[in-house]
Amino acid sequence: MVGATLACALAPSNLHIALLGAHCPQPSWADDGYDIRVSAITRTSQALLQDLQIWPYIEAQRLSPYREMHVWDASGHGEVHFDSAELGEPDLGHIIENRVILKALHQRLALLDNVRLLCPVVTKKLDIGEDRTRLTLADETQIQGKLMVAADGGRSWVRQQAGMGVHGWDYDQSALVTWVKTERHHQEAAWQRFQPDGPLAFLPLTEGHSAIVWSTGHEHAKALLALDKAAFAEELATSFEDRLGKIEKIGPRAVFPLRYFETLHYVQPRLALVGDAAHMMHPLAGQGVNLGMADAASLAEVLLDAHHKHRDPGRYSVLRRYERWRRADNRAMLCSMDAFKLLFSSRSQAIRWLRNTGLNMTDRITPLKHALMQRALGG
Repeated sequence: MVGATLACALAPSNLHIALLGAHCPQPSWADDGYDIRVSAITRTSQALLQDLQIWPYIEAQRLSPYREMHVWDASGHGEVHFDSAELGEPDLGHIIENRVILKALHQRLALLDNVRLLCPVVTKKLDIGEDRTRLTLADETQIQGKLMVAADGGRSWVRQQAGMGVHGWDYDQSALVTWVKTERHHQEAAWQRFQPDGPLAFLPLTEGHSAIVWSTGHEHAKALLALDKAAFAEELATSFEDRLGKIEKIGPRAVFPLRYFETLHYVQPRLALVGDAAHMMHPLAGQGVNLGMADAASLAEVLLDAHHKHRDPGRYSVLRRYERWRRADNRAMLCSMDAFKLLFSSRSQAIRWLRNTGLNMTDRITPLKHALMQRALGG
């Protein structure tokens, strides 16, 4: 998604852009289910997608606003409720299936003459020279350019080939994802219960369905994956304190290990990293894709400025501006989410009292709650 967003942002120039993907976007799917991978798109990311003329393609498919958020601690009585109406805003953001976003991006890309889509491709070799990069594919096709941008995920092949190191670690948690239909409607609200083993989130989808992101210990995640549907539905409803009633329908389930890292460098001559190729964090706040889209918007601005000034877009001095721009914002979010993960995983009585008190105080202190909602909007 981040690479396609960058291609759309660069398209108004006369730059020649090649967008490569290991998989081609899914053009259609059955109407009786949802993608198990979803993104919480902030209003800032929505504005970017609107500027790039992508948002109408998303609206033509399906999306679900979340107007409220309910957050509570399973080990105490701490709870906070956020409501966009308190800010005079229509919503806090939207929950959108990843396949819907990808399809919309590629519908827009299909109209752009200077973007060439190559998928599916298998990469074989990367050569980074003084004045250009050369990528060799498995079929021996070679693609050359003045700049390569890696948007190929947390285990980025490009980053590894370039020898760009990372600082981080694997979490002691995996995320189980699926979608469900609940007895009671989600009220267009995002619901999150913090448990000692990790947060459990119900995110609103259309027609009363919810996307599930359940972060928990690796072995527990495997056990949940192995349960039959009836047993899983009972376990899920119980862990959620039956806030939305019985689980009436369950989609496919998958488990993904969770990681935290940031690359030591976002750029080197002829190469830039964006999105998960540059940083990954815990999904408890759903900010990963929004950071990636901000990376894409920032890099596009830097590259378009260099292009207008007839500067080489692959020069280190050009790319360093992007790195300086994004590293500070990304690091603040990465560290905040890691701190939240540690705070809500602690079984210490003192920490438990502190976080429950903090949730209740946040709910009562209106200026603080409004500031947090502004942050959730992407402001």
